[in-house]
Amino acid sequence: MEFRETQAIYLQIGDYICERILTGKWNPGDRIPSIRELGANLEVNPNTVMRTYEFLQNQEIIYNKRGIGYYISIDALQKVRVYRKAIFMEHELPLFFKNLLLLDMTIDDLKPYITQKNGIQ
Repeated sequence: MEFRETQAIYLQIGDYICERILTGKWNPGDRIPSIRELGANLEVNPNTVMRTYEFLQNQEIIYNKRGIGYYISIDALQKVRVYRKAIFMEHELPLFFKNLLLLDMTIDDLKPYITQKNGIQ
């Protein structure tokens, strides 16, 4: 995994986990890699992964079965969507609209790309 300098690594790892949940690679009730295992796989310090897991636990996306490991919460998909929508609305959408304004574009200019990307006619 290549990390960006614009965001804390633990949050990027959180995004990685959230994406795996959104794509169905990790499902509710699934056990996720241990802190050490994920740290080794992503080549980061286990303390960074621990910070990620604490953050996701506070968001109620994962939970800890003491002595057994971390698991995906039953309603993780909904929690991830709420979390990611908030991030999108707060950080990405303002930049998107700023670029539309700077490029003198409208939403109508995007319709061919939206329908082409989603297969909508």
